[in-house]
Amino acid sequence: MPEAALPAAVLFDMDGTLVDTEQLWWQTAAELAEELRRPLTDQDAPEVLGQAVEHTAAHLHRVSGTTLSEAELAARLGDSFADKVAAETVPRPGALALLASLRDARVPTALVSASPRRVVDLVLSAIGRDWFAVTLAAEDTARTKPAPDPYLAAAERLGLDPARCVAVEDTPTGVASATAAGCAVLAVPSTPTPMPDGDRITLLASLEQADLALLGKITAAPPVRP
Repeated sequence: MPEAALPAAVLFDMDGTLVDTEQLWWQTAAELAEELRRPLTDQDAPEVLGQAVEHTAAHLHRVSGTTLSEAELAARLGDSFADKVAAETVPRPGALALLASLRDARVPTALVSASPRRVVDLVLSAIGRDWFAVTLAAEDTARTKPAPDPYLAAAERLGLDPARCVAVEDTPTGVASATAAGCAVLAVPSTPTPMPDGDRITLLASLEQADLALLGKITAAPPVRP
């Protein structure tokens, strides 16, 4: 494939995109919500899926009326989620094959996660650190998703224009972050959640359907400039 047909880089979300941890995160939040006597419903999904620990902790604090502080809730969520990830990290279908094809084609990749660094490191220990030229966790930027900061930082560290990069995401929160940064987006939902629509957003059911030709086509769509 001609080099011009490839994206400059592919920037991967982690939870629910590369590894099957989004359900573990939901389970973590649901267990704490039960303890707080305010079970989660589908209406809580935007405040949980794709969100940083602190965001979900603030949401649970607000809706439950608990006397526990947001910091205590965040600590409990983080500890429980890390334990679950350490016990069960499963790559999403097609994830490692796509990473291998990008490595063979010498397309740089980055991991761009809203999870804490300790969780990112647990996942990297399970699937391999050498896939990525850059890894970003929640602590690495002043703001995390849905703000554009993580994707802007990843592109900057790679020395690339975000508009020439493809972000791979599984939640509306992540898609919003990548789009705001100017990236083209491949959205592969991990849950049946409606995704944003846009000229540079491509929706797939599985990473097994993704290949280099598709990623190049996604990047070739003209970026929207402010």
